[in-house]
Formats: sequence, structure tokens, C-alpha cells
Amino acid sequence: MESQTKLSRREKTGMVMRHLRGCWGFFTGAIALAWMNTACNALVPQIISFTVDSVLGGEAPDLPGFLRPLAPLDRLRADPLPFLWLAAGAVVLAAAVRGVCIYGMRVNLSKGSEGFVKSLRDGLYGHIQRLSFEWHTAHATGDIIQRCTSDVEVIRTFVCNQLMEVVRTVFLIALYTVIMLQMNWQLALVSLAFIPITGAASGVFYGKISTRFKTADEAEGELTTCAQENLTGVRVVRAFGRERFEIDRFGEKNDRFSALWVELGKVLSIYWASGAFLTCLQVMAVVVAGTVAAVEGGLSLGDFLAFVTYNAALAWPVRSLGRVLSDMSKAGVSMDRVGYILQAGEERDGPQAKAVRLGGDIVFDHVTFGYEGQEVLRDVSFTIPWGSTFAILGGTGSGKSTLVHLLDRLYDLGEGQGRITIGGTDIRDISREELRRQIGLVLQEPFLFSQTIRENIAATRPDATEEELRACAQIACVDEAITELADGWDTVVGERGVTLSGGQKQRVAIARMLLQNAPVMVFDDSLSAVDAETDAKIRAALKERMADATVILISHRVTTLMQADRILVLDGGRVADVGSHAQLISRPGMYKEIYDIQMSSDDRALVEKGGGA
Repeated sequence: MESQTKLSRREKTGMVMRHLRGCWGFFTGAIALAWMNTACNALVPQIISFTVDSVLGGEAPDLPGFLRPLAPLDRLRADPLPFLWLAAGAVVLAAAVRGVCIYGMRVNLSKGSEGFVKSLRDGLYGHIQRLSFEWHTAHATGDIIQRCTSDVEVIRTFVCNQLMEVVRTVFLIALYTVIMLQMNWQLALVSLAFIPITGAASGVFYGKISTRFKTADEAEGELTTCAQENLTGVRVVRAFGRERFEIDRFGEKNDRFSALWVELGKVLSIYWASGAFLTCLQVMAVVVAGTVAAVEGGLSLGDFLAFVTYNAALAWPVRSLGRVLSDMSKAGVSMDRVGYILQAGEERDGPQAKAVRLGGDIVFDHVTFGYEGQEVLRDVSFTIPWGSTFAILGGTGSGKSTLVHLLDRLYDLGEGQGRITIGGTDIRDISREELRRQIGLVLQEPFLFSQTIRENIAATRPDATEEELRACAQIACVDEAITELADGWDTVVGERGVTLSGGQKQRVAIARMLLQNAPVMVFDDSLSAVDAETDAKIRAALKERMADATVILISHRVTTLMQADRILVLDGGRVADVGSHAQLISRPGMYKEIYDIQMSSDDRALVEKGGGA
């Protein structure tokens, strides 16, 4: 997939805010409980200071006015034991309140984060469903999956965990700073002096890893694509003995991916090592300065212990801001990658598009089209009479399937590329949903879902009756094959239909399309994997059952096409000839040459019996 567009800070914020709707209550509750937990944690050093200085040391307690009656100096000196129990109970109570706060915070955070990520996944998946066929063909499936899974998880972790940690850390720094300044402002300045140093180091670190995270994410997408292609193409891998080649190919990408993360690990190690060094310096500076202050009488022993505790508690969150910056860098890359998909333009109908019941001749009027600057169709014009059977013959790359893709609006014609009309209405003036609902399409390589055969056939009409399902299977000549399977109609088809033969997959796909009951039916070389006799049976059943439908046949097999009302011959993206079978074999040209080559004695016998009808 091409490199993602870098989103602005406002765009990233907007993307997060959109999917946080409905979750704010949970995050607000989590933040409030986190602050309460931090406040309870800040009480413990004060209890320790009171115990050391007043309960054990006999000094006058420095308590708020409303607490002083609870600990009079004379009672403290006379019998300190009850106050030791009181201090111990206060520590236990603070710990219990902290436990309740942590539990409530985690529950709220879990509900909020799952709500957020569900909204993001739903929005991303829904958007992907509305992207154009052209967009999907231009991007690797494995990379799209990686963006929808790993990158979404990175965003969730950052938004729901790391940002929460930032809010808690900011509150902790503010609270502990106020407390430390009140206890001893000189010593507090010694401790706080290391915060800007750590922040500057984190900023340098952030700049170095952002690009590395982007490269590593792209390498992970390539690795996922490699695995996905191998697993979906397992039949080809086995058939051509490409196991060693695929293992080596995956190994190369895996080696590159691992090497990138090793380099990232080196940068992370440097940061954490330097962070540990700064933390040790901070603790040492506070211990040395605090010891001097305590010896000189400017700080009591209890306050010194409390101050060291606050300093130690402050050192880790400040240092962890570097980790937050690291995750912010990775999350920023993931937001860019997810945002690239979300910013891709969806398929949209023009303002004049409307629901139209299809009817009337299908006309390709001077159609010219190509992919990525390479022209495939050149000034193609022809008419398909409504209710007729129309066949298309041509060599590989002649543009046969492109005609079908254009008719179904998988691709749209641009200005000056001609027009396609049905009953005189430009198909660009028909809503895509309505157009595709009325055009049944069976591809040469049909896709079957990992569901039962019944569910695969009923995909176009889930409310179809059992009789309708069986009737369509009978027309597609797949009913007997289904009954011979171990579980019959309830047989679960393997991924992409791997448990069925090529012919069975094509016939199941034909039955699925027939159930759609569309007025236009397109068979894009969809009988290539069945034998000539079965091909003839299917076409005969179609002609009898679907006499009023407009049928478009694309095939390399002349016996499949020869009974069509008209046959279009494409050569190099241009119309080489148009006519009935009798007309085309009566004159020299590509069709007659192919006919003479393909018509073996068996095919001629089949035609003479009327099987080609």
C-alpha cells in the first residue's frame, strides 16, 4: 500500500473525538477515581511523617486545625501506642480506598476503551465496505487487515491507557509539587529541576523514533500480506511445490521486520538507560540535600522520609512520560495509517442518480477505458437488445471483463470516455445499489464464504424458501453434487470454497446469482471449469427458465457462445466483429479461426444432438 497521508493534529484529534462519543462518562469517572487514588497515595507519606516526628519523636504534630484535637501533644507523649494503631489504621484505610478507586477506574476504563474501539472498528469496516472496487484492487489485503487490527489496537492502547496515564501524571506532579513546596521549597526545587531535563530528553527521543515506528509498521503490513497471500493461495503453493520459495520469501520479510524492531529496541534501550541514570541522579540529589537539611535542623526526620517518598513517587511518572511519548509516536503513525483509509473517497452517486427499474437495450457508446494509464478498451460501441442472449469472445487482455466491470459500475467512465445506457438512461444516473441489485454477476473465479452451501447460495436472498434454493441449484446442475456431500446442504465450505472443486464452486456461484432473480445476468467465463456436456445442460436450463432475462455470456469456449442471439468479437480492445454464429462462421475472421480450432469431433457431435441449445 502506498505511504499514508500524514494527518494534522486537528484531524487526529477529530478522529478520536468522533469515536469517543457515548464513552465520555466512563472516562470522566475513571479520571475522577484516578485523582482520588493519587490523593490517597499522597496521604501515606504524611501519616509516616506524623508517626516518626510526633508519635515516636514526641514533637508537636503539624496537623490541620480540625485534626489537632485528635492528637494532643500531652497524650502523644504519655501513651503513643494508641496513636501508632491509629496511624496504622489510617494507612490501611487509605490502601482500601485506593483499592476501591483502582477497581472502579479499571472498570470504567475498560468499558470506555471497548466502546471507543468498537466505534472505531465499526466506522472503519463500514467505510471500507463503501470504498470503490478500484481502491480495493490497488491495495494489498494483508496491509488493510493489519491497519484494521494492529493499528487500531495501538490507537486504543494510547487513547485509553496512555492518555489516562498522562492525566494522572499531570495531576500527581501538580499535587506532589504543592506538597513538597510547602514542606521545604529549597529541597523541592532540587527535585523539580530534573523534570525539564527529563522532558527535553524525551523530546529528542520522540523525534528519533517516529520515523522508525512508521517503517516498522509498513514492514508489518508487508509481512501480513505475505502470510495472507500464502494461506489463501495454499492450493497453488502445493500444486507447484513452492513451499520452500514461500518459506524463504516470508523469512526475508520477517528478518527485515525483526531487524527494524531490534533497531527500535536499541533506541528504546538508550532512552531507558539514560532515564534510569537521571532518576538515580534525582534521588541522590534529594537524599544528599535532604540529609544536609535534616542535620542542620531545617527538616525533621519524618518530613525527610516523606520528602524522599514523594520524590521517588515523582521520579517514575516523570520518566514514564518518555514511554508515553514513545507510544504517542507509534499511535501517531497508526492514526496516519488508519486515517489514510478513512480519508479515501467512498463510492458516491451523483445528485441526479435515482432508483430505476432496468429495461430497454444496453448500449455501449464509444467507450474508451484503461487502468493506470494503459488503455484497455478503444472506442467500443455495440448494442445488447433487451431480453436477448449476448455473447462476448476475445483473447486474454482484450477487455471482456472490463466491459462487465463498467456495466456494473465497479469502475466509472470519466469525461470523454463515452457512455453506457440502459433503456436510454446513462448508468451513472442510476444508483449503484439499484443497478447492482438488478445485474446478476458470476465471475470466472467465484468467491464463496466460509459458511454452509445453503448460506452461500442464499447470500443474495436470505429469505428465500427451500424450494427456491433447490430450484436454482437444479438449474445450475449442482443439486446432485450437494446431496452427495457428507452433510449435504449443511456442508461448510472451506475458506474461499477450497473444499469444493472448481466446477462445483462455479455452479454454486451460478445458483447464488440465479436466486437473485435479476433481469440482467452476466456470466464472465463462469462455465470454464465444467465439462462441455454440463455446460450445455446449464445453458439449456437457463434458456428455458430465464427466457425473459438479458443474458451476457463471456467465454473462450465457442460451444458456450454459439447459441447466443448476437456475438461480439473483441481484439486488442476494439470491436473486431459482431453478428450471429451463422454470420460469423460464414466469413473469414477471428471467430471462424477459433471455431475451426476448437470444434473437435466430440464438440460437433454435441452440437448436432442439440446440446448446445
